[in-house]
Amino acid sequence: MRHDTAGDPISGLRWTRKTTEKVARELRRMGIQVSPRTVARLLKDIGFSLRVNHKKISAGSRPDRDEQFAYIADQCECFSKDGNPTISIDTKKKELIGNFR
Repeated sequence: MRHDTAGDPISGLRWTRKTTEKVARELRRMGIQVSPRTVARLLKDIGFSLRVNHKKISAGSRPDRDEQFAYIADQCECFSKDGNPTISIDTKKKELIGNFR
């Protein structure tokens, strides 16, 4: 879950990009029998906030999307091991909201 965790460094709020169902499924694959509801409770107990899914219109995804995030996560881990700070900056392009032609 380390690579699927996000948060706000100012408020200390943390959340996961995975649903409680996906986390429970992964734990079951590891031999830990747990329900999504229990996962939600445990995440809340350790300071995670449960996020609400928002409906979005999919614009498709690039084939190398996961690869670039894995690379960024590896770089962050390498810098952190050396005691260097890492920051995350959101630089998404601006897009119109709604259905436009």
